[in-house]
Amino acid sequence: MRSLKKALVLGATGGTGSVITEELIKRGVDTVIFGRSKAKLEQLAMRLGNPKHLTLYVGDAFRSEDIFSASEGAEVLFHCANVPYHEMVSKLIPLGEAVMEAAKQRGLKVVAVDGIYPYGRKRMERVTEEHPKQPHTKKGKTRLAFEQMIFSHRWDNVQRLIVRLPDYYGPTANEASYLGSTLEAIAAGKMAFFIGNMHIPREYVYLPDAAKMIVELAGRDSAYGQNWNIPGTGIISGHDIVRIAKAASGKSKPVISLGRVSLSLIGLFIPVMKEIVEMLYLTEEPLILSGEKYQRQIGPISSTGFQEGITETIRTLMQAQKE
Repeated sequence: MRSLKKALVLGATGGTGSVITEELIKRGVDTVIFGRSKAKLEQLAMRLGNPKHLTLYVGDAFRSEDIFSASEGAEVLFHCANVPYHEMVSKLIPLGEAVMEAAKQRGLKVVAVDGIYPYGRKRMERVTEEHPKQPHTKKGKTRLAFEQMIFSHRWDNVQRLIVRLPDYYGPTANEASYLGSTLEAIAAGKMAFFIGNMHIPREYVYLPDAAKMIVELAGRDSAYGQNWNIPGTGIISGHDIVRIAKAASGKSKPVISLGRVSLSLIGLFIPVMKEIVEMLYLTEEPLILSGEKYQRQIGPISSTGFQEGITETIRTLMQAQKE
């Protein structure tokens, strides 16, 4: 593996962006973190100890010229920027095009972080990168169009890859994660909501594990031009997640499951909640990623057990809530 010298992280203050930034800093990579909020960028820098090899850049990821300016001297761009859930259909592709245009002008490699929506319904026990992409939802079709745009001939001079994560959790997971707000509420000792079926075990990846695997891929020339699945530790039910989280927090307020009807009603007032309804099939027919390709071509899967990962998440959230 060739070591990275300098990287740019778009959406650096989000769930995936912040853990990728932390992993890059640990590895001594000069890192530029890019976001819209100077205050959030400064908070992230402070949490990481304000290392000398970390640079902050305030900009708009929809403006390729901003990305171009921020990326001077960088080799790899980590595209972790996202759009509000209810604006995905209209804004995801324009955002990606701005990223790819800047990468084309600058000659950057691009690592795009995405999810499992394009796979549609599962057709195999463990979903490999060759699983047919036949999405039946609006968001799944938009995410597939995003992949097609990333690998379009328009950017043939750009080395690019896509990493696909299942649902994720960790101290940096925020409202972009189904589980993020649930664990935040449990850590705060408040009543919490759990989106979807709490009985059926599903796959989750601990974000610090995902970051290690993503950065590992980014440093390998052979990884580009492909999709890569980033699998989780295994499967776990919502009930078991809540049990571990409550034990770690020492608090026991109720956790209420939200299904189709309740999400649709809440969606009358909060548009993003209505948008979740079409994706609830993933909580009823869980899709589990195969890590066989990663293990074969890269190495062992980074895997933190749920007991350890959820406990650490709750403890970190509780500490942050005190500060």
